[in-house]
Amino acid sequence: MDKYMEQSENYVLHTYNRFPAVFESGQGVYVKDTDGKEYLDFGAGIAVLGLGYHYPGFDEALKEQIDKIIHTSNLYYNVPLAAAAEKLVKASGMSRVFFTNSGTEAIEGAIKAARKYAHKQGEKPGYEIIAMNHSFHGRSVGALSVTGNAHYQEAFRPLMDGVRFADFNDLESVKAQISEKTCAILLETVQGEGGIYPADEAFLRGVRELCDKHDLLMILDEIQCGMGRCGSMFAWQQYGVQPDIMTCAKALGCGVPVGAFVLNERAASYSLVPGDHGTTYGGNPFACAAVSKVLDIFEQDNIVGHVCEIAPYLEEKLDALLAKYDCMTARRGKGLMQGVVIGNGVKVGDVVKACLANGLIVLSAGSDVLRIVPPLIIEKQHVDEMAQKIEKALGSLA
Repeated sequence: MDKYMEQSENYVLHTYNRFPAVFESGQGVYVKDTDGKEYLDFGAGIAVLGLGYHYPGFDEALKEQIDKIIHTSNLYYNVPLAAAAEKLVKASGMSRVFFTNSGTEAIEGAIKAARKYAHKQGEKPGYEIIAMNHSFHGRSVGALSVTGNAHYQEAFRPLMDGVRFADFNDLESVKAQISEKTCAILLETVQGEGGIYPADEAFLRGVRELCDKHDLLMILDEIQCGMGRCGSMFAWQQYGVQPDIMTCAKALGCGVPVGAFVLNERAASYSLVPGDHGTTYGGNPFACAAVSKVLDIFEQDNIVGHVCEIAPYLEEKLDALLAKYDCMTARRGKGLMQGVVIGNGVKVGDVVKACLANGLIVLSAGSDVLRIVPPLIIEKQHVDEMAQKIEKALGSLA
């Protein structure tokens, strides 16, 4: 492993402080490094590998598409694009989709769609977007501009103008930011990088009402919390609201780099038109074959139903750890997107490292949250194993 790590450090731009592991293969919910050590994966490539590794039928669908064609450009139609678009639109109950290469690009497209929608409304169109403090939407300049964390922004100012920030789950703070220049309100249904904070139902419904009242577009970022992770296909479906634009990625391709922004009829009909937006790779046959197969598997194997069955057991085990260890001070989350607050003199980064040493992959979120985002196919024995490995890790720290 030292050879591969040294090679990477010599030739890859150092923008990540990577953990000392070189993963080589995976099966189910486990991965192995180049030394043959096995790890239980409760990070899922940062919530990407919803179906784990080598889910039956998934690899075969990709191989079949490789044997046909992997790219055509968007100057032409292709079969997987049509199939994936129809399935994603039906799963969301929305109207139109634009496929991208990543979640960040989906955010960029959503911003452009919102501004174009406002541009069509009158002589003095609004262009401002209200985003949330402690949010995270990506690393490009546009996505950074709507990310409510100064730490990510400082070195790259000036950013895109026309962004105001409100407090998540505080409707009055959102109301205070609305002006005649506002065109959209953007938020995560469950804040991820900010510390695993689900939206309150009253707050999300209130934002929807504000958007309807002021003719604003509601944009929900479901890049991490969507695709079944929170116990419904998309987290917002549990709240009785529908956004005008939704962004998704991560488990949309279950390892194949792909994202999308999905629009309802109003946003689709009065925003982007030919010439306004594009991408060379977005929606290519290979990526869309992955999306199409993922959506088929979710429906045929009732993946969301399984999440609803296993999530209470995960919560139960995490709560038991919480009751046992003083360094665990709170738990929050939805479904298989859980966060445990680490404190009382223990650093979350040390817990993540100790878990890795004991064969468990977990993540951090914010400055003090242990993030649990396993593949959606975990069973009770995997939850039990996770709990045992966390206990062993905490014991080593003590």
